[in-house]
Amino acid sequence: MGSAIAAASFPLVHPRLLHHRRIPSPPHSCNPNPKCSESHPFTRRDLLFASSLLPWPAIAGVDAAADGAPAPPEPAAAAAITDRVFIDFSLCPSYLRSDRTIGSSDLAACPDSEPLGRVVFGLYGKLLPITVANFKTMCTSEAYRGALVHKVLQGEYFAAGRQGRREKGEITPPPGLAQNTETVKPGSFKLKHLRPGTLSLCLSENDDYDEIKLNPSYRNVEFMVTTGPGPCPQLDGLNIVFGTVLEGLDVVTMIASIPTYKPGERIRQFNDLAEFLGDDRAQNARAMWNRPLKSVFISNCGELQVTKPSLSPSLP
Repeated sequence: MGSAIAAASFPLVHPRLLHHRRIPSPPHSCNPNPKCSESHPFTRRDLLFASSLLPWPAIAGVDAAADGAPAPPEPAAAAAITDRVFIDFSLCPSYLRSDRTIGSSDLAACPDSEPLGRVVFGLYGKLLPITVANFKTMCTSEAYRGALVHKVLQGEYFAAGRQGRREKGEITPPPGLAQNTETVKPGSFKLKHLRPGTLSLCLSENDDYDEIKLNPSYRNVEFMVTTGPGPCPQLDGLNIVFGTVLEGLDVVTMIASIPTYKPGERIRQFNDLAEFLGDDRAQNARAMWNRPLKSVFISNCGELQVTKPSLSPSLP
């Protein structure tokens, strides 16, 4: 009976230890027998030996919490910059003029373009190889050249790369882009939109027309850049972060400061009704919302070769 009481009083001791060590019984269980006082006391050595029977992960977790050690870094923190691309942004004052000939040319041939500046992006090629490869192809093939910055949300982001007609500032991806299976992998959404200059692939914020998305050869290449000043948690888990601004954050801020078209509440209500009734014009009308009142477009783009990419910074 003494063994049973000892096991209940010291649950950390393995049952086999009871055959080799004499565990004292609680005071109330002692009988007048004088041998009760000769029982071996529970020493520090017993406690250390008993603690060794616990699972190691549990002990390690307790020790880490007790020591105040920092938690192990998330897998996202291992993302490193492997590639660099540049995008030049410009203004085209004549694009919105009423006397402009529609369909005569695209924005890349704007006759009176005004350069805004160059933005250099660092890409996380090891973490998101397909997304980065497609983005690099779009830049090196100059498929983004002439693309309009079609949406700016002050304090959040701007977007470019919507597919469609070139004369409308929209683009057509080149053939040969890989099908991006990373858009359905949970691991692709680990990186967050924490600060200005975060580059991500538009998924929830994609503005491509439905008929284009239904094409079997459709490849999503629309991207967005966060403009700050704070994080954008509403974009996390819905869009794929695959790069960051290394140079030219002032250009990003300049684009974000351009006024945009904002429809009135009555127009929004009519648009919601038209969408509910299945009117295709509702989506076309929404394409004008949050569009900059100045025509910002991509005037040039390409890849930057670096001799020591390992020296690139990690996450911004």
